[in-house]
Amino acid sequence: MGIVEAAHNVRVLGSGETTVVLGHGFGTDQSVWKQLLPHLVDNYRVVIYDNMGAGTTNPDYFDFDRYATLEGYAYDLLAILEEFSVEKCIYVGHSLSSMTGVIASIFRPDLFHKLILIAASPRFLNTADYYGGFEQEEIDQLSRAMETNYKSWVSGFAPLVVGGDMDSVAVQEFSRTLFSMRPDIALSVFRTVFNFDLREFLGRVTVPCHIVQSSKDLAVPVAVAEYLHQNLGGKSVVEVMSTEGHLPQLSAPEVTIPVLLRHIQYDIIDA
Repeated sequence: MGIVEAAHNVRVLGSGETTVVLGHGFGTDQSVWKQLLPHLVDNYRVVIYDNMGAGTTNPDYFDFDRYATLEGYAYDLLAILEEFSVEKCIYVGHSLSSMTGVIASIFRPDLFHKLILIAASPRFLNTADYYGGFEQEEIDQLSRAMETNYKSWVSGFAPLVVGGDMDSVAVQEFSRTLFSMRPDIALSVFRTVFNFDLREFLGRVTVPCHIVQSSKDLAVPVAVAEYLHQNLGGKSVVEVMSTEGHLPQLSAPEVTIPVLLRHIQYDIIDA
C-alpha cells in the first residue's frame, strides 16, 4: 500500500473505462457517498478517499500550514490521481472538495474530463459587491463557539447545515463525522473554508463544470451558483434541485442521486 493510499484511505471500486473520483466536504468523510456508490460501481471505476483532517485519517498527518489553503488539498488530490494512474477522470466534489477540484483542474486540466460541483462556493463571506451568505462576525461567532464547546457547537451546527432536526438520520450522520474530527483540526479546516476567496481564479478554469445546488442551502445561496456559472472560464451549467440543506446527497438522496448520475453520464451540449 502506497503512502498516499494509506494516508487518505483511498479505495478503488467497480470497473469501467471511465474513472469517477469522489471528494467529500468539511465535517464528513468518504461515507457521505455511500448511497451514490452502488449506482456507479457497475459502470465506472470509482476512486474514493478521505481529506486529510477527516476523523477517519491519522491526525498526526494533518499539517496545519499545508491545509491553511485549498492548494494543500488540491496537491493531495493530484497525488492520489498520480498514485492510481488516473489519466483523466470525472471529478465529483462536494463543498470544500468542489473548490479543491477547481484548483486542481487549473494546475492539471488534462486530468479532468469535467467537474461536478455540489454546493460549491468560491467565497463564503459577503463583500460590498458579492453575496456569499455570511458576514465576518457570524464566522467569528461560530469559531468562538467551536473553541468554547465543540460538542455543543456540533449539536447546533449540524441541523442548521443539513436542514433538519437532531433526530433525522442525515443530521445524526453529519454529527457523527463532525464528532470524529479532532476539535483543533476541525477549527482549522473551518477557518480555511470560510476565509478562502477563489473568485479571481475562476476565469482560469477551462474544464467543463456542472454546478449542482440545493434550492435552500444555509451555507451557499443559489446566487453563488449563478456567480460561478457566469465567471468560470470554461463551459458550465447550473441545476438547482428542489432540496434543502448543504448535504443533499445525504439528506435527499432520492432527488440528488438521479441528478448526479445524469451529470456524470452526459456532457454539456454546446448551444
